[in-house]
Amino acid sequence: MRLEPAKVSPAAYHAMLGLESFVNKSSKLEQSLLALVKMRVSQINGCAFSIDMHSKDTRLNGETEQRLNALSAWRGTTFFTNRERAALAWTNALTLITEGRAPDEVYAEVRKEFGEEELVNLSLAIITINGWNRLAIGFRTIPGEYQPPKIS
Repeated sequence: MRLEPAKVSPAAYHAMLGLESFVNKSSKLEQSLLALVKMRVSQINGCAFSIDMHSKDTRLNGETEQRLNALSAWRGTTFFTNRERAALAWTNALTLITEGRAPDEVYAEVRKEFGEEELVNLSLAIITINGWNRLAIGFRTIPGEYQPPKIS
C-alpha cells in the first residue's frame, strides 16, 4: 500500500485544492469545457482513477455519451465546438509538452478562441489536472471507489 498524500502532507494537498477551487470557480471558464479538459488530460496520462471520477461527474452534469466516447479521437469528429477543439489542442500540447513544445500553430488556434486571462486560466486548469493525475498514479489511488456528490 502506498502513501495517502492528503494524510501525509495536508498543507500541500490543500494547496492543490486551492488551485482546483480557483480553476473551477474563479476562472470564468465554462464547466463543460473544464470537464472535457480534465477527461482529456486523464486519458493522455492513463489515470484510471481520474477518468472514472470525471466521467461520472461529467455525465451527471449533462455531457453526452457520444462526446465522452469520442473524446480520445476528438480531432476526427464534428461533436466539439471550435472553442472546445482549441482547448483540447492546447490540452494535448501542454500535457505532451516534451513532444512538441506547445507549437506556435496550436497557440495561434487557442488565442483565436480565448482571451488572455482565459488562456492563462485554461493553462492552469491543464496544469492542475496533470498534477492530480500524477498524485493518483504515483500513489495508486484506486479507481472505481469515487462516488459523485448528490445533486439536490
